[in-house]
Amino acid sequence: MPKTEITYTQVGDYFIPDLTLPTEEEYPPLGKYGRIRLTYLKENKKAQYSEMLIDGTLSRHLHDIDKQANEILEQTIKAFAEVDGCDEKLKVTDQMKWVGLMNNYRHCAEEIIYKELIYI
Repeated sequence: MPKTEITYTQVGDYFIPDLTLPTEEEYPPLGKYGRIRLTYLKENKKAQYSEMLIDGTLSRHLHDIDKQANEILEQTIKAFAEVDGCDEKLKVTDQMKWVGLMNNYRHCAEEIIYKELIYI
């Protein structure tokens, strides 16, 4: 195990260690699923949240979750639409049915994402 030297700053009569959190990579703002995962970690997995925050891996984790969730959402909606025959022709002929089906597919896909990716 490598030795690390801790430096101290004197404040009045006390010596305070110069500790900093590791810097994290810069990422674009979090999307919907990354923010939901962050809230879940803060409220329900406090130890895991603190560990990831201290390690400097929290941002990467949240952005990976957000990216995976959006990919799953897109693939699942596409798969459901293909199975049911929900295509552009239906969109033109019966727009309300198409919107209802697409909303249903989105809700089903989000339930999968929440169960298998966000709330674990």
